[in-house]
Amino acid sequence: MVNIGYHSAKFQAKIHRFLYNKAINNIVNFPLNPEKKANIDVYAFSCERDFAIQVANIRSFIRYVGIPNKFIVISDGSYSSSSRNILRRINSCVDVIEWKDLVIGDIPKPISNYVVNYPHRAIMAFWRRLAVLTSISIDKPTIYTDADILFFPGAEELVNLCDSDDSYSWYLPDCLPSLDERIILHNHEKLNPVNAGFFILKQQINWVSSLERVTEFVDVPVYFTEQTVVHLAMHNNQAKPLDKTKFILSVDDQFQYLEKFDKRKIALRHYVNDVRHKFWLNLDISG
Repeated sequence: MVNIGYHSAKFQAKIHRFLYNKAINNIVNFPLNPEKKANIDVYAFSCERDFAIQVANIRSFIRYVGIPNKFIVISDGSYSSSSRNILRRINSCVDVIEWKDLVIGDIPKPISNYVVNYPHRAIMAFWRRLAVLTSISIDKPTIYTDADILFFPGAEELVNLCDSDDSYSWYLPDCLPSLDERIILHNHEKLNPVNAGFFILKQQINWVSSLERVTEFVDVPVYFTEQTVVHLAMHNNQAKPLDKTKFILSVDDQFQYLEKFDKRKIALRHYVNDVRHKFWLNLDISG
């Protein structure tokens, strides 16, 4: 039996995506009227293909979290000058910087093995992202967000977490373990899977031990090797999971027309590939 609701949602999402792309020059000029600033540094990693998604991501953050100190879009190297300029027009806090220009010091091994001319483009992009995130200085609350995340009214919780006096890091729980088990040495390390698409850092974390496992056990990285590095690093540094009822990563409603979550109450949703079409159906509320 054909799932009419699912296919209708996919078709509607294609229309929304097309219209958003066509109107993007005007969209970035629509006022967001943010009432507050947020003492947060934000980094996102994306490419020219995700340009429209990145615009929506930034606008939703400013609308529901506030204007951060800076919102740095880390380019994988593919952004055109036109797209860079449009992103910067969203707000004065936004800048687009090449990944290699954000790396401080030498790129640690084994990351350096995979960031230049690696044949699998997606895997190379993941390691370029990690090259930046393992080297930047964390001197204030810092958020990393993938571009395919939208923020919603409950995102004020992010400000509360960043303004609190503790020094905890926070991670987005994954809906399923998506890990490279070659570098998982003990069964307990599979517990509480981390999604690398969103996290909060309030101090520098130690990436060394998880990267050493890659050096020792990995000849060729797979799609989830880099995410497993993040997973191990978060747990090694006693990071805490974000509330799953407010910080959503779920594919349970993939084949439903409507979302199962009340977007007026959640903080964000990560629209991973299986539910990416739902991203485009929610721009009315997210900015």
